[in-house]
Parts: sequence; structure tokens; C-alpha cells
Amino acid sequence: MNLNKRIALTIIAIIGFITSIKLSLIYWDANFNPYALSSFCSINEFIDCDGVAKTTHSQCFGVPLAFWGLFLYFVFLFFTYVDKLKNVEIKGFRIFAYFDVFKNPEAYICAIGLISFTISMILAGISIFEIKKLCILCFFTYILNFILAIVGKPKDENFLSVLAISFKDFISAIKVKKYAIAFGLLMIAAIGVLTYTTVSDVLTPQLKLQKELDYYSSPHGKYKMSGNILGDEKATLVVHEYTDYQCPFCFVLNTMMHRAVSELKNIKVVHHNLPLDMNCNKAMKYQMHEGSCLMAKYAIAAGRQGKYWDMNSLLFDKEFQGEESILQNAKSIKGLNLEQLKEDAHSDEVAKELTKEIDEANNLGIDGTPAIRINMETKVGIMPYEELKAKLLKAGAVER
Repeated sequence: MNLNKRIALTIIAIIGFITSIKLSLIYWDANFNPYALSSFCSINEFIDCDGVAKTTHSQCFGVPLAFWGLFLYFVFLFFTYVDKLKNVEIKGFRIFAYFDVFKNPEAYICAIGLISFTISMILAGISIFEIKKLCILCFFTYILNFILAIVGKPKDENFLSVLAISFKDFISAIKVKKYAIAFGLLMIAAIGVLTYTTVSDVLTPQLKLQKELDYYSSPHGKYKMSGNILGDEKATLVVHEYTDYQCPFCFVLNTMMHRAVSELKNIKVVHHNLPLDMNCNKAMKYQMHEGSCLMAKYAIAAGRQGKYWDMNSLLFDKEFQGEESILQNAKSIKGLNLEQLKEDAHSDEVAKELTKEIDEANNLGIDGTPAIRINMETKVGIMPYEELKAKLLKAGAVER
């Protein structure tokens, strides 16, 4: 490899490595730091690096794609200098003689660049057409991958030939016992690490949350309660939840609470409406869930007939398509007077009660949903069920 090519590959790989570090920091802040500010590349609803980082598509085998990027650019740098490393000697002993197996590093750089660019184009399609958000730093690394493939391409070789050369070298290498053993050990270690990250979701909280969401999106009717009281009426542990009926994660939290009271005693759940709807929530600076105010009013109105949690479950389970859809679905609640329900939902008394709930939440500093208060400690956002259950047990709940 000539000096100019080595310098060019080094500069490009280092730029990619630094960009991957920045993407890793963005990923970490988006998923693990609730107090982090928006990154510089989260400009609007479409150009949103933070939004992409929070999706389940930002990982592979439980490892963030940004971390894979760090590994990829390290590999590029390794192959850029592997022929130099081969000749490093200490007292006449070549300490990296094992690297003799890498006979055509330029071809490997080109091949890996092509493969990574192909994968990048798939990720670009997912980003644009499925996530509908664009991470500009991600797209920058996609371009770098293609540039590395072009710069790394050996003279007088085409892209197909470098792929063939790389494959033939790999087959030749694993025919040698020591390299076959080394490759086998490397694969065992890689499979072990990736199995752990995939199963534990330790690096991908958004994936763990999606698994919870998938589970609770199923019709687990056995957890649903009826009446106006959820849990034990005389419980010493009172848990307050704040939700919006059009918030998908609120649905998850609410269903978790239903499950919790079915598994635990000495716990009572009090539901508070916090619709993110400018029609009743004056703290909202822009509209999010139009119609949530009306849904909350119907929940409060149903409570006047002793059917609060029945309506609560119905509003979460059924897609909101206007007031008529609420009334139509409410026919499934036995003993509910629909005429009285509609009258109460539009009454001043219910409107005042909803305003009071919203004001109380805002006074507590709760400006998002879902939120939960356990012994005066407030948590905004969702958590895995086992973590929630552990918190409830620590706070005073008891296994049934």
C-alpha cells in the first residue's frame, strides 16, 4: 500500500471513528440520560438523530449501531496498518507474525467497505420509509463507507474481484489449523457476547420497552378490573398514575398496574387524567393528542356510575374515532346508562374535576405521560414490569 493511500484511508477511518463516538454519545443520552438536551442534529420532526436513536432499529443483536460503527472503523484502521504490524520485531522476534494470514489488506478494506455500504443503504431505507426520520450523522458514515471502498480498492481490480479475493483468502486461512482454532475461538466469544446483549437488552432499553409493549398490547383481559377502585381499598400503599388515553406507553403502564394489583396486595392505584390536549390542558404549548380531553371526561363521567376502571380499560383498548365511537364501545359495559354518561361528560362538574386533576399534576411538576408516584417519588416514563413490581414491593406492597 503506497503512502498516499495509507494517509487517505487513515484520515477517512479516523473521521468515521470520531463520528461514531458522537453517535454513541447521542444514543446514550437519548436512551439512558433523562436530563440530556437535544443533540445538534435533532432539527425537526424529520431530521432527528435523537428520534432515530430511540427506535428499536438503532441496534443489531442488542448492540447499538453506533457501537458497531466504532468496531468497523477500528477494523479499517487495522487493515490499513496490518502490513506494518507484521514486521514489528522485539529482539528479533516478530510479535505479530500471526497477521501473515492477511495477504491482501487493500482488498479487505474495499470488500468490507462495500458490504458495510450495502447494509447502510438498507438502514437508510428503513430510516426514511419506516421510521420516517433522518439521522444526518448516520448518513455521513454511510458515505464514508463507500469512499473507503473506493480508496481501498487495489489497482487493476474491480469490486467483484476484491470480494472474490477476500473470500478465497478466508477459505485458505481456515484450512490452516492455528487460524481455524483462532477463528473458532473468536466466533465463540462473539456469539457469547451477542447472545448476552440480545437476551438481556442491557444496551437497548428501547428494545426492552418494545417487548413490554408487544406483551401488553395483546388482549390480556385477565388483568382488567372493574368498578371505581383498583386494588385494596384500605391499602397503606397508594400509587398515583397520570396518563393520557392516546398515549401508547400510558396503555402499557396502566395494564402493568392492573397486573400488579392482581399479583400484590396492600396496594391501591389512583388514576389521574393528564390529557396532552390544548382543549383542556392550558399548560400545553402545542397540540399533541386532540380528543384526549373528551376521553378523560368520559372516564370521570363513568366513575359517577361506579364504572371508572371499566371505562378506563375501554378507552385504552379501543382506537379513538370521536365521541360516537366512545358511546358505541361503551355499550359493552354492563349496567352503564349511556344517556347519563353523555350528559355527565359534558357537564360543568366533570370539566371542573378534570381541570383540577390537570392543575394538581402540573403543580407537582408532571408535564409528561405516563407518570407514576410511589411514596412521593415521581417517575415520568415507562419501566419494565419486573422493575415496577420490585419498586412496589420495596414501598410496602405484599405478594398475594
